[in-house]
Amino acid sequence: MLDTGSFEEFDMFVQHRCDDFGMEKSKVPGDGVITGWGTVNGRTVCVFAKDFTVFGGSLSEAHAQKMVKIQELALRVRAPIVGLFDAGGARIQEGVAALGGYGEVFKRNVIASGVVPQISVIMGPCAGGDVYSPAMTDFIFMVRGSSYMFVTGPEVVKTVTNETVTSEELGGAQVHITKSSVADGAFENDVECLLQIRRLLDFLPSNNRDGVPMWPSFDDPARIDYSLDTIVPDNPNKPYDMKELILKVVDESDFFEIQANFARNIVTGFGRIEGRTVGIVANQPMVLAGVLDADASRKAARFVRFCDAFEIPIVTFVDVPGFLPGTAQEYGGLIKHGAKLLFAFTQATVPLVTVITRKAFGGAYDVMSSKHIGTDVNYAWPSAQIAVMGAKGAVEIIFRQDMDDPEKIAKRTEEYEQRFLSPFVAAERGYIDEVIMPHATRHRVARALAMLRTKKLEQPPKKHDNLPL
Repeated sequence: MLDTGSFEEFDMFVQHRCDDFGMEKSKVPGDGVITGWGTVNGRTVCVFAKDFTVFGGSLSEAHAQKMVKIQELALRVRAPIVGLFDAGGARIQEGVAALGGYGEVFKRNVIASGVVPQISVIMGPCAGGDVYSPAMTDFIFMVRGSSYMFVTGPEVVKTVTNETVTSEELGGAQVHITKSSVADGAFENDVECLLQIRRLLDFLPSNNRDGVPMWPSFDDPARIDYSLDTIVPDNPNKPYDMKELILKVVDESDFFEIQANFARNIVTGFGRIEGRTVGIVANQPMVLAGVLDADASRKAARFVRFCDAFEIPIVTFVDVPGFLPGTAQEYGGLIKHGAKLLFAFTQATVPLVTVITRKAFGGAYDVMSSKHIGTDVNYAWPSAQIAVMGAKGAVEIIFRQDMDDPEKIAKRTEEYEQRFLSPFVAAERGYIDEVIMPHATRHRVARALAMLRTKKLEQPPKKHDNLPL
């Protein structure tokens, strides 16, 4: 994972100090975890890797002290920390000393949160107390077919609940990238996984003060792409692929997607514009028409908060018909989950640029980084429709008395479309800063981000906010 020859190992001679259950006869230097630092493309990264060949990678008091030492080094030098997990939980022979070690590691995870990026890579088993350290880091990645995460294993599940389940079914990569959303991505093998972690680190700042990394770009920020003029279909109910738009706007079509297999009705990930990292949040009309539901709201809210913590500007592409209706969503707490995304965007002090490509209906218009909640620059394409709801639904409510007359309803629908389903109504009030041509999107977004580099926004002093968890 690290640049060739850059790794410096710490504490290779540390051993456990347990004398119970015959452990005094079995001591191995390093004690099941390798710690140290190195570089990724020349930038400092701290790293620890659990070694399953030594006591199953289980955590002892000495093992935990090694991890804490490298976590504290990462905090002092303000460098990202990457943890490679392949371990079986706490070392049973050490009892509460091992549990105390876990607590020390967890505490450093929390202290480092929002200060340096923390990435967990699950490359084998990760069970019991071991899962909670990754859970508090910024990103978790897994390897298909060889890694799994769970609090209690299949044997305990069988004993307690009488369920028969395999490790893969209980906590494999597919489960965590599609159902639980615990993991942010999964890769085919160990080598591919480590190469993608290098790629992710290239997008991330080293800490919360350094600002985004600047990489050479050979892609003209003023590039015009006329294919975008026809990407939105004439039929407002016909989908199109929002990822195609993202790839045409970012530098060299280089986009690192986060949680690609979970809540696919919203797209989150990192790209670059003029060589500088931006976070991208975009509704995906190809899935559930791009509607916001509980899962999509949680996914996007967490991503927005990460970007805000590390001073990464956010570009939002909006095509949202509203929030997903139904008892399943309401019983599942859609109100609270939707509020998380609203809270995250409103709280963000980084540069915010929004482009409405088509639908922006109802409360979802407000939530998706609208001017009203603090977004700096709001653009709309001529195809944008900004209203409380679609024309058909609105007319059926406003002119309920004319429902028996199809001609009247058709006329009223046309009137509503002309009056409200146009970006110029919002532009008249200053809610949209400018209506732009789709082919100029990259150029306009790049100019807006360049202008916003000096943005400073102070929030009122407080201990911390009360996020609607």
